[in-house]
Amino acid sequence: MVFRWAARTIDAFSLTGLALATLFFCASLTPSLIPRDSIIQGVLSGLSFSCGYGVGVALRALWSYMELPKADPHRLVSASRVTILACLAGAVFFLIQASSWQDSIRVLMGMEPADKIGPIQVALIALVTFVFVILIARLLARIFRIVAGRLRPYVPRRVAGVVGLAVTALLFWSVVDGVLLRFAIRAMDSSYRELDQIIDADLRPPSDPQKTGSSASLIDWQGLGKMGRSYIASAPTGREIGSQTGESAKEPIRVYAGLNSAETVEERARLALEELVRVGGFERTALVIITPTGTGWVDPAGIDPVEYLHHGDIASIAIQYSYLPSWLSLLIEPGYGSEASRALFTQVYGYWKKLPKDRRPKLYLYGLSLGAMNSDLSSDIYDVVADPYQGAVWAGPPFPSRTWKIATAGRVAGSPAWLPRFRDGSVIRFTSQHNALDLDGAPWGPIRVVYLQYASDPIVFFDPYAAYRRPDWMKGERGPDVSPRFRWFPIVTLLQLTVDIGLGTTTPIGYGHVYAPEHYIDAWMAVTQPSGWTTEKVEALKAFFVAQRKAE
Repeated sequence: MVFRWAARTIDAFSLTGLALATLFFCASLTPSLIPRDSIIQGVLSGLSFSCGYGVGVALRALWSYMELPKADPHRLVSASRVTILACLAGAVFFLIQASSWQDSIRVLMGMEPADKIGPIQVALIALVTFVFVILIARLLARIFRIVAGRLRPYVPRRVAGVVGLAVTALLFWSVVDGVLLRFAIRAMDSSYRELDQIIDADLRPPSDPQKTGSSASLIDWQGLGKMGRSYIASAPTGREIGSQTGESAKEPIRVYAGLNSAETVEERARLALEELVRVGGFERTALVIITPTGTGWVDPAGIDPVEYLHHGDIASIAIQYSYLPSWLSLLIEPGYGSEASRALFTQVYGYWKKLPKDRRPKLYLYGLSLGAMNSDLSSDIYDVVADPYQGAVWAGPPFPSRTWKIATAGRVAGSPAWLPRFRDGSVIRFTSQHNALDLDGAPWGPIRVVYLQYASDPIVFFDPYAAYRRPDWMKGERGPDVSPRFRWFPIVTLLQLTVDIGLGTTTPIGYGHVYAPEHYIDAWMAVTQPSGWTTEKVEALKAFFVAQRKAE
């Protein structure tokens, strides 16, 4: 009875679809950029199986549409049994190998080998995912048949089919975008708004009137928001810097304006500038304009090192443009971050360029992740060419980033896409965990831009065209933190990279989308050129930051 039911169930599915689905399923178990656990792997494998089945069904439908010869029914039965057995054997073999493939990434990232990825758990989760997708697909197919059937008495059959397909697609998108997605966005928007307003009991407004958020500040403590308060409170003191560098140091100046500081982007930028002037930010030797991530977070790993390198004689300024995660901010308000970044740059640069050149700080830009992309969009070269700022450090730039795309696509032949060399290296250079900024004595120009990126960062190296072509960074020499067992497969690799984006910040620091302070040091050294730093001192500072984060 059970065998008959199983046979009827299998017969209801497309043989071509099942064969391709199994190939996709097996490919999904191979490693990508970020290690996965059993649950994530099961969902990914289920989605891959579904895509493979859909491709198989589409190919079979195309075969029939073109009226090509059909297989002999008797031979088809035998072929079905052989194909199913082969699919099962292949799936079991690949499931057994899944753990070792995931460990091939973990070892490169200094992680302990994972607990065995349970083949049965992965298979069950994949099956549930596939069933869910199939139910949705069959519901849509039923809608299509109803719409097309109602139209056939009035229009030609093929016209009815096209209209039915369009109506079904429109209905599906309306439900996803108009109901599910908007509900999820509203829920997350409300949640992150509340989180942004929470004041940590351990953080007190600064008593120093020279600090933003103090009683003398133009920006009150509440108006800074959660990320702003954290940024201001986490600044190293002059004493802490001096104890590490062995030299006298100043208190670094940090200015931040949260979303609640003013109504509009322009008002926040203007308020932040006024605060920077109040606390003497333009009297320091270096000034950094920071574009935060989507939530408004400024990574201490990115800004602390440059404050140490300049012995605290440095100021930084940032404004918040969102309280949503970068990926969500990019999805629903893609232009808002660049608008805020431009507003702040315009205010600060406009004030800065009016100062005497011998009595103004050197000006730099900094951004991480979405902040890097928006920082890049904050100015146009034609606006600053007459009086340029000195440089920028952009870490983990998202794959759509304007200048990053140009530099990567125009790299010198033979340089890898994950660590490209752009032209003569006088303006833009790339580096990773290991310093790659010394280009055989190549001279820098008046503006120095450094991209810090890890080869294992899916935010940087996501490729929407990976569905049908192998990404350039998978050709030739691989990055040191990319598994040599990572292979390209049509469609499946795109699904893997999509999942990797969601897992990008789950890696140990120094890999994926989690950037380590010691790796920022070489970038800031190259861009800002602080004086008095020998090789021994630089290595000691790197060791200090490594020890500091290990102690946390």
